[in-house]
Amino acid sequence: MTIKEVSETYHISQDTLRYYERMQMIPRVHRTPGGIRDYQAEDLRWVELAICMRGAGLPIEVMVDYLRLFQEGDSTIPARLELLNEQMEHLREQKAQLEATMERLSYKIKHYEEALQTGKLVWDKRDEI
Repeated sequence: MTIKEVSETYHISQDTLRYYERMQMIPRVHRTPGGIRDYQAEDLRWVELAICMRGAGLPIEVMVDYLRLFQEGDSTIPARLELLNEQMEHLREQKAQLEATMERLSYKIKHYEEALQTGKLVWDKRDEI
């Protein structure tokens, strides 16, 4: 696939794809004899991983470390596992924070919906702000 096709398929810019490669978040993409990027299945798997990880908020440095470890071979499997476990723990913490925020907002939304229905706003400690 060309960079344009990959860009359209994954809904990310061509500049983002070049950036992923330049920052070594993905391996160097296969090229035609003329030097044009020619994304193969393996390249696309790396692009998908980068998009997934960035979408989850993982730092660029983590992707760079993961790629480096992967390229060093199977002896780095324990280090890769540790890196991924650490990132999973960060995501769990973020998820817990997000769920707590959603609970608070749900409470406040319900409270204001009741106020609209009854015509009166009843405050309690959680509604001071």
